[in-house]
Amino acid sequence: MTFSINGEKFDSEPRAGQSLRTFIRDQKHFEVKKGCDTGDCGACSVLVDGTPVHSCVYPAFRAAGKDVTTAAGLGMPGYLSAVQQRFVDHAAFQCGFCTAGMVVTASTFDDEDLAELPRLLKGNLCRCTGYRAIHEAIDHVHTDSCGVELEPGAEAPKSRTTPVIKTGPRASVGTSVTAPASERVVSGQEPFTLDIAIPGLLHLVVLKSPHAHARITAIDTRRASALPGVHAVLTHEHSPDTLFSTARHESRLDDPDDTLVLDSVVRFRGQRVAAVVAESVGIAEAAARLIEIDYEVLPAVFDPHLSTLDGAPSIHGDKNGTTSRIVDPQRNLVAELHGEYGDVAAGLAGAAHTITGTWQTQRVAHTHLETHATIGWIDEDERLVLRTSSQVPFLVQTEICRLFDRDPSTVRVFTARVGGGFGGKQEILTEDLVSLAVLTTGRAVQYEFTREDEFTLSPTRHPMEVQVTLGADAGGLLTAMKVELLSDTGAYGNHGPGTMYHSCSESVSLYNVPNKRVDARCVYTNNVPSGAFRGYGLGQVIFAIESALDELARSVGVDPFELRRLNSVTPSDPLIVTHVEGDDLILGGYGLDQCIDLAEQALARGNSTVAPAGPEWRVGRGMASSMIATMPPRGHFSEVTVTADADGAYTVGVGTAEFGNGTTTVHTQLAASALSTSPSRIRVRQSDTDAARYDTGAFGSAGTVVAGKAVLAAAESLARDLRQLAAERTQTAPDAWTLDDGVLVSAEHRLSIAELVGPDGLTATANEDGARRSIAFNVHAFRVAVNTRTGEVLILQSVQTADAGFMLNPAQLRGQIEGGVAQAIGTALYEEVINDGEGTVLTTVLRNYHIPQISDLPVTEVYFADTHDPLGPFGAKSMSEAPYNPVAPALANAITDAIGRRPMELPMSRDRIWRLLQD
Repeated sequence: MTFSINGEKFDSEPRAGQSLRTFIRDQKHFEVKKGCDTGDCGACSVLVDGTPVHSCVYPAFRAAGKDVTTAAGLGMPGYLSAVQQRFVDHAAFQCGFCTAGMVVTASTFDDEDLAELPRLLKGNLCRCTGYRAIHEAIDHVHTDSCGVELEPGAEAPKSRTTPVIKTGPRASVGTSVTAPASERVVSGQEPFTLDIAIPGLLHLVVLKSPHAHARITAIDTRRASALPGVHAVLTHEHSPDTLFSTARHESRLDDPDDTLVLDSVVRFRGQRVAAVVAESVGIAEAAARLIEIDYEVLPAVFDPHLSTLDGAPSIHGDKNGTTSRIVDPQRNLVAELHGEYGDVAAGLAGAAHTITGTWQTQRVAHTHLETHATIGWIDEDERLVLRTSSQVPFLVQTEICRLFDRDPSTVRVFTARVGGGFGGKQEILTEDLVSLAVLTTGRAVQYEFTREDEFTLSPTRHPMEVQVTLGADAGGLLTAMKVELLSDTGAYGNHGPGTMYHSCSESVSLYNVPNKRVDARCVYTNNVPSGAFRGYGLGQVIFAIESALDELARSVGVDPFELRRLNSVTPSDPLIVTHVEGDDLILGGYGLDQCIDLAEQALARGNSTVAPAGPEWRVGRGMASSMIATMPPRGHFSEVTVTADADGAYTVGVGTAEFGNGTTTVHTQLAASALSTSPSRIRVRQSDTDAARYDTGAFGSAGTVVAGKAVLAAAESLARDLRQLAAERTQTAPDAWTLDDGVLVSAEHRLSIAELVGPDGLTATANEDGARRSIAFNVHAFRVAVNTRTGEVLILQSVQTADAGFMLNPAQLRGQIEGGVAQAIGTALYEEVINDGEGTVLTTVLRNYHIPQISDLPVTEVYFADTHDPLGPFGAKSMSEAPYNPVAPALANAITDAIGRRPMELPMSRDRIWRLLQD
């Protein structure tokens, strides 16, 4: 078959039934990505004779004689196309996995199409940005932080923060410099995990359990092993017998050891029971179907309420609770928390107003567009090498060494750019099987999740039931708060204890209440496992507490904003859950009061969006507050090197992965600022156990406040060393020297760094342990219209105010907030992994799981408190998880204000609101 890709002629024959996406990638054009393989996400979009198509559902043979254009072919060699340049200028991407396909589709729009942009772009999904920057890049507009369009050259009002993209030799912290990978991302040239051609690569496919709970009594792999092209069939008989947790934390003792690489007992439908390694995915799938397994089906439990009752099936009853760190394996109790501060019974008895309610949250899928994937091989030094889509390469290395009894010097783990994570890649889900396959076959092996795997095999957000009871005096001052929590961790306990503890932490300590009690349980069921997800449990409990506070405000007759002012913790108050928090947690720069004021003022001003006409539409307003620590507890470590190279550039070695969090940009800015140079002189080698000393990982919002702080310290140390070196060379004082874009200058001398450091360069190192943590605040407010006939919720105004400290990169910071809000709106209104009640996940394709499209989201007004954090670099706070947490309760409160009835479960979908209205 003859065809062309970006003007280059190819003669190649596709396989029977092959899609154009995989066919293009066979030609080593890796700019075409896989997000779904069902035509739902658009990450694979290409032009075929100028028409945009989803190449994953476009048969390859239909491209015969046609011109195929990918994102890499839109511009000219060395030059970006106009639309690509606008995506760079507007910072219109975060992880960037969707961007190549997004740009391809946008390249076909003309000015007449822009009015229909939401419809035309509905086939291209972005999980990270919230679409505002994408819309502006395509529509040629520039807005202030409120979404108000500015005339060319106009400035935004001083009360608003307007991100302005700046470039140039001295742009560093405090300015919106573009991401170092921008041009590669918009042209599809930035490599992700699987964007590499490895000769002789084998492929791994897993066989999944059809049962929710069963014991394998016999397994016959002979027919599968005999299939031509099969290199190995792996079962529990080949698995290491070391128990571990797929969850990764600085201390591996945070999570229960309840998992084997391959187990003879399966505990949820879809759990892997065998793995086939073969020459192709097709051969491996065919071989998997030939594996014969006999099961002894065991009793199962799916309701967390029933899980701990006498007589309930014991899911991990074979485990030793002490060594596995499970509170009570026989009763399916993974972890529990019971504590009281003051006297809650007395506080409720003396209250003039009491409110109690029970709220339910759902399973939510991370839906990062790059699915989990790992490629492994043995390198020339006989090391096991894993190239993986992970937020925690160093923690993966440590656990792989433990599982396979290897010295860390014999295992290298690294990432390319990671296509989204949101906590979902703080796990070992593919690396362990790939390691087993590589060590068994001696060949390079690739394992890539399908989108169905992401729904049925990958952990979800923990569904929680939260009961909140509040007491207050006649004026609304809280006298008591009681929280009862039941968390369903599913079949395995990864992240279960940590999510439970964290969910009841800052959500409770946000309010200064003299009497508090928390009773929380995390339990096993035979459902798909739950795991880490943006906010790490806080969003679930904040939904309940902030909804209860709104009910209390109604009961007392006080404005919800005023109720928060009255009861929120202040700098003079201790942080209390069921005890006074340790001295590792401080308020830092306090901005909650500003956030409340800014949100209330914005809501009072309103905007130009009016509710639809008609008596069926009712309008309401609502708000909610949230608080979050700026990093995980008990330490989060990063050891960074910064080297002055012989060519006059600088190399930063840092372990943090880039998955849309923007840390690469911030680390570049921090180093450039400390070394008085341009960002273009900074090279970042990251997320590689060979390139950095150590890094706990990119989770818990620690990329800026831990790794970034270490980068800044190492760069400042290098600057001092360079001045000292110059002083010794010229017999002058170190403080007589300044760094000036790769040159050391004094009153009498001028030395280039290249001639100063010599061929070996000069390296400085710094450590950051994250021993002390501060607090960030976020407030969200909505104005909504609700259709009382259909249950439709229309967002008329969305406002988020953030206590983010010093803004290292305003555009990027705003983008993190918009993306967090977008994901939270999805959780609040649309997203739910549907389970049939007996452990079968029914949501298996992206089109049946409604992540927000561009047409679903409002422009969120973003305002920043004026604060400075004493712990963060240049006074910055973290802001990756925080924006998510107050959104769902603020929306629930607005809906309640509109219709007079309160939603008690998520998502607040149209059908649920309609049923609520029918009562």
